[in-house]
Amino acid sequence: MKRRPIVLISPCTETKGVEFRDTSISLSRNYARALTSAGGLPWIAPCLPDQKIIRESVQRCDGVMLTGGDDVEPKLYSKRLSPELAKTVSSPEPDRDRFELILIDEVFRQRKPLLAICRGQQILNVALGGTLVVDIGRQIPDALPHRALDRKDLIVHDVELTPGTLIARIIGKPTLGVNSSHHQAVARIAESLRPTARSQDGVVECLELKAASAARLPYLLAVQFHP
Repeated sequence: MKRRPIVLISPCTETKGVEFRDTSISLSRNYARALTSAGGLPWIAPCLPDQKIIRESVQRCDGVMLTGGDDVEPKLYSKRLSPELAKTVSSPEPDRDRFELILIDEVFRQRKPLLAICRGQQILNVALGGTLVVDIGRQIPDALPHRALDRKDLIVHDVELTPGTLIARIIGKPTLGVNSSHHQAVARIAESLRPTARSQDGVVECLELKAASAARLPYLLAVQFHP
């Protein structure tokens, strides 16, 4: 029987678990269902900022997926936030941040395929030198309703795809209706990345490697929505 490709998935961290009262990790079954139905084998990463463990985990997998979750620690991309913006930051996950920064570095070092979703797109951009919009509602005038938490499985708005890009080839049409459950977004784009989809208010909905950086990975796709 053909071996299923192993996909290493970064999970969420939780302050208190169900079985034990220490920090725990969790993963929506939707990720596991989607990967197994596509022929993959999901492998939940040990969310520990240990370089040796992360390096071996990446070595053993065939690809990596960065998932959604709480906000990235602002100190990683901004020297100082105004009090108004600081109060919008929800439940930073510093342990997960440290883990994923090492994980992303290893993905590039070992040249493994990478799919980044929602928060995953944001931490990827930060890891490569970019910054984030801390709160869309406060920083982008006339923004669309991006944080539609009551419609996670429904189309909330459309995104426009850049012709000739990976996401455009996958979707096969110029626009795509997406769900939307985030209040942060990519601001300054990392030097090695390029935006390949945006919503009508200009929010970056997809990132890919620039042509000059394309050889760094066999595959990289980052999306702000949950496919």
